[in-house]
Amino acid sequence: MAAVSRYIVYADESGSPNLEADTKHFPIFVLTFLIVEKDVYARQVEPDVTSFKFRHFGHDQVILHESDIRKQRGPFAFLRADPALRQGFLAEVGSLAARRDIAFECAIVDKSRVSHAQTAWSPYDIALGICMEQTALRLMHAGETSGTVHVVFEARGRKEDELLELEFHRVAAGQAKVRFGDSNVQRFNWVPVFSSKQTNSAGLQLADLAARPIGLSYLRPHQSNRAFSALRTTSAAEGVKIYP
Repeated sequence: MAAVSRYIVYADESGSPNLEADTKHFPIFVLTFLIVEKDVYARQVEPDVTSFKFRHFGHDQVILHESDIRKQRGPFAFLRADPALRQGFLAEVGSLAARRDIAFECAIVDKSRVSHAQTAWSPYDIALGICMEQTALRLMHAGETSGTVHVVFEARGRKEDELLELEFHRVAAGQAKVRFGDSNVQRFNWVPVFSSKQTNSAGLQLADLAARPIGLSYLRPHQSNRAFSALRTTSAAEGVKIYP
């Protein structure tokens, strides 16, 4: 049996993988891989997220969903009442993902620049290949040259998950649709894990919090982006690949 990687990967996306969807306001698709050592995750990252929830909500069952926080809805509606409280809360949320002990690999597919010859390719498939290739390279830089790597995705539905798993295995077999440099992905044994949002995974929530700010840093580079500015303290700024 292959050794298991010291690292765990959590994946989340922002934007629609449909080439025709949301072409005016957010014409990109962003896939983010959050990479963290398992020991660090268990001893530091997850407890910090739990402590944050206890401080602000009194329990740990709230899901930190970027769009809900941004739109101040559901459990985050209290942010509308007090600007000072809101600013402090958002700063804390940003610091949860902007940690030096986690890393990001991110692919941004600019749907407005994808040629007609490539429209048969799903932006998700393109981004998945890029993220897995870049993650393999990062693991090698961390001293790993083989082993089983688990990538946790949020479950979206049986059909969607089956299609994603099929493409995931294609990429793992060295058949990615897009490559940046030499492929190292086949050095590792890749295993997808599909997890319901209700599992309340801290890793999935942090990946979600990072995906949109990273995308906006490309889409609107001159606009103030406090969340991405915080993420620059991690490797997020360097771990972004643009397609095409």
